[in-house]
Amino acid sequence: MLKLEARPQPSRVMSYASPLLALAITVVIGVLLFVALGKDPVRGLQVFFYEPIKNGYALSELAVKATPLVLIALGLALCFRSNVWNIGAEGQFILGAVFAGGVAMQAGPDTGRGIVVAILLAGVLGGMLWAAIVALLRDRFNANEILVSLMLVYVADMVLSYLVYGPWKDPQGYNFPQTITFAEVTKIPRLVSGYRVHIGLVIALAMVVVFWAFLFRTYAGFQLQVGGLAPAAARYAGFSSRRSLWTALLASGGMAGLAGGLEAAGPLGQLTPYVPVGYGFAAIIVAFVGRLHPVGIVFSAVLMSMFYIGGELAQSRLGLPKSLTGVFQGLLLFTLLACDTLIHYRVRWQRRLAPAAALTSKKA
Repeated sequence: MLKLEARPQPSRVMSYASPLLALAITVVIGVLLFVALGKDPVRGLQVFFYEPIKNGYALSELAVKATPLVLIALGLALCFRSNVWNIGAEGQFILGAVFAGGVAMQAGPDTGRGIVVAILLAGVLGGMLWAAIVALLRDRFNANEILVSLMLVYVADMVLSYLVYGPWKDPQGYNFPQTITFAEVTKIPRLVSGYRVHIGLVIALAMVVVFWAFLFRTYAGFQLQVGGLAPAAARYAGFSSRRSLWTALLASGGMAGLAGGLEAAGPLGQLTPYVPVGYGFAAIIVAFVGRLHPVGIVFSAVLMSMFYIGGELAQSRLGLPKSLTGVFQGLLLFTLLACDTLIHYRVRWQRRLAPAAALTSKKA
């Protein structure tokens, strides 16, 4: 029978090469999938890996998709390094969009551009409040943060639906479930005229530097990581697990809420039931493919954005279901987990002992 045996010393080179190997395996499986669906595999790979980067406009759309993924994944990486499993970033993203949208709808004819700052701060606040519920229940009642954060995603979705179908519904919107279109003054400034890429990209890259400095150049970041890697050692050193819990969840929720605010006042320009598009769940994959490192997250977010855009193009140009995006995301995650397992363990073939021999070996 096959048995996993721990390696004495995992390969450091392979640990860095693992995401690339996982991507290569995902591509191979993708080719087989295209063939099974009766589609040209070369054309399929072109749609996923060339079309999203072929010109300036495509790159700007790639940046629009990557921006929320980078922001959310940065917060999740902080949580996971702290051994806090926030799986509900999607709900925090939604609440960030709701809070930001609520501020954006207050804009009037005399409102200045300074409202953009208020919109983004409201998004951060919304995400932090939603994450604070998880932190409170874990802190006070030892509730499992995985279940609580995940269930709150559906509550956030219901809150959004209630608002756009009810009190925030546009009276001039022909009965569609949507808010009014936000005033021009509330829109997130764009970086290049004629393209949708906005200052959220600059904010995301700045947050990469901030999170890198916090994790690897501050004592507080060291405390969080020690608490995640060795809780007993952290307690012995006097590090506060409660402070780590609240810091990780509030920072993660704030980043997800900021991403929601940027999305609502940026590409969307209004709130609809379709604000949640799965960024919060995809960012979990982004964080792990990026090795929970801020710089690695940038590259994995670009890759995941290519999957998003490629899935949309495959639907319109190849007649494939949009769910193909989720298939590629899932393949990448599972192949990465398989590669990581084989880095730390080797597969051994062990002959099954006969019952008598097994009993003799146990007595010995």
